[in-house]
Amino acid sequence: MEQSRIFVAIALSFVVFLVWEIFFVDKQIVEKPMQALHTESISKEELYIKEINTESVDHTTLIIEDALKTIKPPRVIRVNTPLYSAIISEKGAVFKSFVLKKYKESMEHDSPWLEMISPELHNGNIKISLAENSVPALNDAFFIADIKDDAIEINDNSKELSFFWKSSNGIVIEKKFLFYPETYMIGCNVIVKNGSNQIIQDNLILSLFKAYNENGGMYGFEGPSALINNALEQVDIDDIEDKNIYNGELKWIAVQDRYFMSCVIPESPVTARMRLFLGQDNVLENQFMQPESIIHPGTQRIFGFYLFMGPRNTKILKEIGYDLDKAINFGMFDFLAKPCLWLMNFLYDHFISNYGIAIIILTIFTKIILWPLGAKSYKSMNEMKKIQPLVMELREKYKGDKKKMNEATMALYKTYKVNPVGGCLPMIFQIPVFFALYRMLYEAIELRHAPFFGWINDLSAPDRLLSFDFSIPFMQPPYGIPVLTIIMGATMFLQQKISPAMGDPSQAKMMQLMPLVFTVIFINFSSGLVLYWLVNNVLSISQQYYTTKKVA
Repeated sequence: MEQSRIFVAIALSFVVFLVWEIFFVDKQIVEKPMQALHTESISKEELYIKEINTESVDHTTLIIEDALKTIKPPRVIRVNTPLYSAIISEKGAVFKSFVLKKYKESMEHDSPWLEMISPELHNGNIKISLAENSVPALNDAFFIADIKDDAIEINDNSKELSFFWKSSNGIVIEKKFLFYPETYMIGCNVIVKNGSNQIIQDNLILSLFKAYNENGGMYGFEGPSALINNALEQVDIDDIEDKNIYNGELKWIAVQDRYFMSCVIPESPVTARMRLFLGQDNVLENQFMQPESIIHPGTQRIFGFYLFMGPRNTKILKEIGYDLDKAINFGMFDFLAKPCLWLMNFLYDHFISNYGIAIIILTIFTKIILWPLGAKSYKSMNEMKKIQPLVMELREKYKGDKKKMNEATMALYKTYKVNPVGGCLPMIFQIPVFFALYRMLYEAIELRHAPFFGWINDLSAPDRLLSFDFSIPFMQPPYGIPVLTIIMGATMFLQQKISPAMGDPSQAKMMQLMPLVFTVIFINFSSGLVLYWLVNNVLSISQQYYTTKKVA
């Protein structure tokens, strides 16, 4: 009897517990954690349509906007990884600093590590907003970090850091970051939880900011870009006033300069919009605008992104994926420049740990490939040199009749089977190679702060021997002796001397000025490019001498 009472009591207790669980206890919904970088991506439907009950979102005590402003200034949280050190402010949950630990600001021994977020960006970077401003207080929101410490160390495993903000009418917005120790990529989930009694119908925006330099991008592209419909879109800053909205399937948006870039990458490509704005304070804003979302009261929506702030390094970007390596584009002759970059890096990685010597070997290799064109050109020039006295006689004979002079000259060329443009056409075919190498050597981050020998300690900067306190005409600072450039000009002068004289006196005078003109132009070019041109000149002189002796 006593045992039956115990069993009845247990049964009644179980029934009471079950009824209480069904009718009185709030359901705790576990949110799907953000994916790791190398797992299968979330489907578009789940990412942009997933909505769940928000009765459980207020488990963290939040202080509403007006109250927080009167209590204390926002904290800043420092995140340290082996690759970078970031500072995130609770004011807007934006990045106030992002320092790359593998790159320095300059070649100076005591130079600090490179800062990706310039001081001009007073409001930080990676800001969220809503296109229709349906939650007005969000523009000036104070978030609360979910940790008590002011610093996070990321050494072996990834870690999450969340920032929460709650409006006065119950809307909660969370920015959740996921940091990894081995990559510049950062996971970023923006979670909008509608605890109000109104529908939120708006477009979420993630903004990249960059202080732009009006003189930047003189020799290569700098500015906003995006991968739209699987094609790279690079927008010159001067063109933003004419067109600032780009629609299509976006894989990523970016702001980039000569060597570094910042990107916003959706977890899956989405039909969205890139909007560009230029501020009066020289600040460029590149917005990733999501498609319009409808978030009903009592529901939430999760928007998944990745962030990238780091070097424009082909190897690093290819390892990350998402077609980020397409951000590196060397212009019209990109299809030639990319193999040259690969070969230069291959030589550096496997044979000689000096990019200057790698450039020399690369120049020799390209010269070997173009040798037949050069040989044909020099042969034609030598044939022109042989009949040059006859050409001068015709010019003297018909100097009063230009038409007869041209007819007689062409007849002379036909008699001796000489092509007057035979020496130029092969050179024209080499121009694309020059422009491809020019852009590659100018923009390749591998050459940034890469030493060659002696005074040339940075192949991405102009060569300067010594340092002067006074300015030099046509020279950009720093001021010094451009030894490599002067030697390059001397080789051009020598090459001109051993070349046949031009038949037209005016053209001959113009050609005599070319070495001086090129020397002035190259005086501010990177020493890596000057080195290529110098070696190419030396090889061309050698080939011209060899070809001339052979056909003599």
